[in-house]
Amino acid sequence: MELLLMLDAARGASAARITAVMPHFAYARSDKKDAPRISIAARLTADLMATAGANRVLTMTLHSPQVHGFFSVPVDHMNALKVLAGHFRGRNLKNTVVVSPDLGNAKQATHFARMLKLPVAAGSKQRLSDDKVVIDAIVGNVEGKNAIVIDDEISNAGTIIEVLVKLREHHVGKITVACTHGLFTGKAIERLGSQPDIEEIVTTNTVPIPKAKRLPNMHVLSVAPLLAETIKRIHIGKSVSALFA
Repeated sequence: MELLLMLDAARGASAARITAVMPHFAYARSDKKDAPRISIAARLTADLMATAGANRVLTMTLHSPQVHGFFSVPVDHMNALKVLAGHFRGRNLKNTVVVSPDLGNAKQATHFARMLKLPVAAGSKQRLSDDKVVIDAIVGNVEGKNAIVIDDEISNAGTIIEVLVKLREHHVGKITVACTHGLFTGKAIERLGSQPDIEEIVTTNTVPIPKAKRLPNMHVLSVAPLLAETIKRIHIGKSVSALFA
């Protein structure tokens, strides 16, 4: 609501151009009807922003690419894969595999794996409810390897815990968990903190993470330089394509 009020105020002040910058688009997960007579909140929010006055939207790592099409104004859809990959580059990644928790995120995981020149695997996930998922198999060779589990966001960490259970069946070694949006809602921090084989948790600051939610093995990377460069390019009319990971 605050964003809509700011957009309307800027329009009322005769701003020549208004760009809404949202590192995390909170309603991106509500992108389809999974039951009759419910609202597609992502589309509604996109319409509200355009109506309030946004001429352009800058956001990062939408939950599903189809959300991009909900906007009637230009959208610069960035991602943090380069930022995350930079954290791991230079390390000894021998015998390491990148693991996507589900097939829907496999494309992004594959892109990330190519940056680090690593193989990729993915979980076969079935969602039973908003907070319950089942992963019945891992597609790809993870046997005896170290794993970097990467997802677009971690909410209540239910999916991550299910992936870890399945990876342990394949006798994986060191496990690192990485994501762009570290929401860490509900019992997420408690769940992640109770997993002794998670060596490291890597996320970004697209969502503020208070000290109470910061585990000793958690690293929060800044996407501010990427967003700042994108904003600069938008407003001087320079291409942002070179920044897409």
